[in-house]
Amino acid sequence: MDKRRVLVVDDESRMRKLVKDFLQREGFEVLEAGDGSEAVELFFASKDIDLVILDVMMPKMDGWQVCREIRAFSRVPIIMLTARSDEKDELLGFELGVDEYISKPFSPKILVARAEAILRRSNPDAEDGGVLEVGGIRMDKAAHMVEIDGKNVDLSYKEFELLAYFMENRGIALSREKILNNVWNYDYFGDARTIDTHVKKLRSKLGQKGELIKTIWGMGYKLEA
Repeated sequence: MDKRRVLVVDDESRMRKLVKDFLQREGFEVLEAGDGSEAVELFFASKDIDLVILDVMMPKMDGWQVCREIRAFSRVPIIMLTARSDEKDELLGFELGVDEYISKPFSPKILVARAEAILRRSNPDAEDGGVLEVGGIRMDKAAHMVEIDGKNVDLSYKEFELLAYFMENRGIALSREKILNNVWNYDYFGDARTIDTHVKKLRSKLGQKGELIKTIWGMGYKLEA
């Protein structure tokens, strides 16, 4: 089996080495970039990168611009790192299609766990494939596609998995904790509001069909169709 390739982008060499060492221990192949401009060049020169771990504050080109450049051509999973814990930054990251958002300082072990979880979700085994249809929403899990009235809906990996979980459990009230455990697939050390952020974005992308995702006040959400 080919090694999974991760592009680690950070202007701090010590941080890159720390992340690289932990990823390599788990069998990842790691590429490094010390600034945003180098990251973009390296990404497009390497066609088989499976995951990008991207710092926000960097010289030449910041993480937001790097994310925009990549998202214009690719849906590769992106984990954004930042020294700031500003909610506006987090919301901007999700708007740009970031799959995970981690504030520094962080545990390298948790970072690797999140990387593993994203890659498992974005590259499901063949037996996990199948077609789901609920309330006019059609999802092809194997092809990683969602359609509404024959039109493709562009979702991030996390939004896709969140919708899949809702569709697989339609009519069932799901707590935020249960959603985190099943969609994020790791012990989440953070604010469960990240669920609300993703649901808001998902509803927006689904248009009128977004109304099928009902809020269960004080608990979580339910897909009704």
